[in-house]
Amino acid sequence: MTTRHPDREAADGSADEVGRGRDATPRRTLIGSEMPWSALPRDVSELLSESLPEVVEEIVSRIPQEVPEYSRPLEGEFGTAVRRGVEIALGRLFVDLPGRDEPALMPDTRAVYRQIGVGEARTGRSLEALLSAYRLGARVTFRAVSAITDRVGLEPRLMLPLGESIFVYIDEISAASIEGFTEEQSRQVGERDRRRESLLRRMLAGNLPEVEARRLAGRAGWPIPARLVAVVLPSEDGEGLRAALGDDALISGRTGEVVILLRAPESSAERDRLATKLGGRPAWVGPVRPWDKAEESYRAATVAAASPALARDGAGVRWVDDNLTAIALHADPLVMAALAARCLEPMSQLRPEQRDRLAETLLVWLKHRGERGRIAQELHVHPQTVGYRLGQLRDVFADDLDDADRRFELELVLRAGHRPAPD
Repeated sequence: MTTRHPDREAADGSADEVGRGRDATPRRTLIGSEMPWSALPRDVSELLSESLPEVVEEIVSRIPQEVPEYSRPLEGEFGTAVRRGVEIALGRLFVDLPGRDEPALMPDTRAVYRQIGVGEARTGRSLEALLSAYRLGARVTFRAVSAITDRVGLEPRLMLPLGESIFVYIDEISAASIEGFTEEQSRQVGERDRRRESLLRRMLAGNLPEVEARRLAGRAGWPIPARLVAVVLPSEDGEGLRAALGDDALISGRTGEVVILLRAPESSAERDRLATKLGGRPAWVGPVRPWDKAEESYRAATVAAASPALARDGAGVRWVDDNLTAIALHADPLVMAALAARCLEPMSQLRPEQRDRLAETLLVWLKHRGERGRIAQELHVHPQTVGYRLGQLRDVFADDLDDADRRFELELVLRAGHRPAPD
């Protein structure tokens, strides 16, 4: 056979025929070739094919010994899949490809290794375990082929393209498995995210039975905390939140806003850590509620986030519980504006400077329950000036200042930032 060592085959052909097939087809050069097997003579297949079963057995036996993730016996469907993958690889590499200008993997063989990657992702093993098994297979194959070529008398110079073929082929099947693995992981992540978003929406809708909630949470991979908070922030500030908060949070990108559900912080240190994870984003954190009242925390945070009067540049994370009065005052701007128009209407005939001065005095008077000394101190005026202004206010409001309900309404609208408008 022409690919044997020349010393052993001198009677079969001249030196210039060494390394050619029986049809004397010139051997392809490796220089610039992306397919090193094309440089091998076709009769390499005949020399190696009979020994391939022993190489398969050695690889299959070594994998559980040297790759910890595969330490269990290669039995059942798993063992069958491993053996089939090894047999296909060696058959393709040493029987089909030598002397042919073909890609490493045809569509059907590529599908085999893609599916191996998919299967590994589904079992939860790491991609590195699979690639380690492939590298082991390449080492074992190279050593075995070296021994076989020496035994059958294959020319030493053919070891270079044989070795390169083995490692290029392993790269190809690794790439196919990586593709299957990553696509399956992406599919799993996408499916989990869809399940988590569905769970979040069901919780915010309310009236979710506990049995159903636990079932949905199990499918979504999210243990429902006993007490939680809802966080609301603008959709444009949602980038990177999943990475920052991790799997502990349910996150949904709703229209115009991002909504998050997560376990309620139990200390000021945990509140600070949450604020750090949110990274200065303008977020409102709702009040702590039991898991089955998540919609209440969400609704309170939404009311706060929707109020233009509470919007502040660079405000960062704010907590509804720390701003309840301000939120209540600004919960419905139209209602508060209507109340302010009615309560402050008596001041509409005053001059602008007088309106502002008396409105300020009225608010401080209401806050301090008429204590002139404290009023004068806050306004930085003489107590007699306070008396003079109060006289003007009584001329404007008459008996309304003696009515507890009217005083309450006046304080509400003034604390909400409303001031008398001109007539």
